[in-house]
Amino acid sequence: MKEIAAFIGKEFRHIFRDPRTMMIVLVMPIVQILLFGFAISTEVNNAVVDIVGAPGDPAVRELVQKLDANKYLEVGEIHSSPSEIDSRLRRGKAKAAIIFGQDFDAASQNGSAGIRIVSDGSDPNTSQMVTNYIKGAINGDVMAQAPSVQLMYNPSMNSSYNFVPGVMGLILMLICSMMTAVSIVREKEFGTLELVLVSPVKPFWIILSKLTPYLVLSTANYATILLLSRYVMGVPLRGSLGMLTLVTLIFVGASLGIGLLVSAISSSQQTAMLICGMGLTMPTMMLSGFIFPCESMPVPLRVLGDMIPARWFISMARKIMIQGAGFSSYAGEFFILLAMMVFLLALSIKSFRTRLK
Repeated sequence: MKEIAAFIGKEFRHIFRDPRTMMIVLVMPIVQILLFGFAISTEVNNAVVDIVGAPGDPAVRELVQKLDANKYLEVGEIHSSPSEIDSRLRRGKAKAAIIFGQDFDAASQNGSAGIRIVSDGSDPNTSQMVTNYIKGAINGDVMAQAPSVQLMYNPSMNSSYNFVPGVMGLILMLICSMMTAVSIVREKEFGTLELVLVSPVKPFWIILSKLTPYLVLSTANYATILLLSRYVMGVPLRGSLGMLTLVTLIFVGASLGIGLLVSAISSSQQTAMLICGMGLTMPTMMLSGFIFPCESMPVPLRVLGDMIPARWFISMARKIMIQGAGFSSYAGEFFILLAMMVFLLALSIKSFRTRLK
């Protein structure tokens, strides 16, 4: 028994001495339960709903108050014409709009009042939930006609419209960050990276030469994903191909910066894969809006999601591909992602050059 106890004690000491094992055994379950517990939600909180109708109409005012009292909905702007809705939906300022018919109060008295719900169908799941919230909020009012629903940008509720931009971001993130980090760390372990120290090539050009192949491979993967999504899955490209390509290249640059930074702080391939696989892949899937809407997450997780480059890339890819939005609709996301790319590349290059020297 003493021998067995000694072996058990040895194993415990081995585990406690290895920070990576401690991370996997003790820290990762905590992180996973927090992420899955708070990020996975079928609810959409504070979904902004615009109103099209006469604000002075008593019946319209009553329904607007009911909508505003619903904990899942938030009344946005009030418009006089339905033509103003499209711009708000494209910019992501509203999830849906309710259009009230003319003389709504008088029509509701004889049961002929009409209501039309216009929702952003580029995210089918969120659109369906918001539409149900609206129907539930106005349910019970005296109207002969049930609300009609119009899904903008994705009337057929095709789920691939929502997932293809997210998968594109996830694949490019994995290829750029993980493969870049692992390949450079592998050279560290084999000692081949030390050979560049005796070469006359400057550190900047060494870094550029290591990043270029993954930039080319990521571009090829981007083209493949785009062709498959368009001609196999039928996902449209309603916006500018040039802008989508530019946005993708900026995102690839940010991902390469992350991979280079991971390689600078990792001492082994296992460490690099652990950081990229668990530290990047899961947060990207859970917090970027790829699967679950960011609006349903607590504020701390939303702030954390805003620090993930894929969060902004996926949002822009959906707007360009599904909505056909112009640059003004995603200018904010564009400059945020651009700033992230510049910051990550500058930080990672500085860290990597320090190690090379």
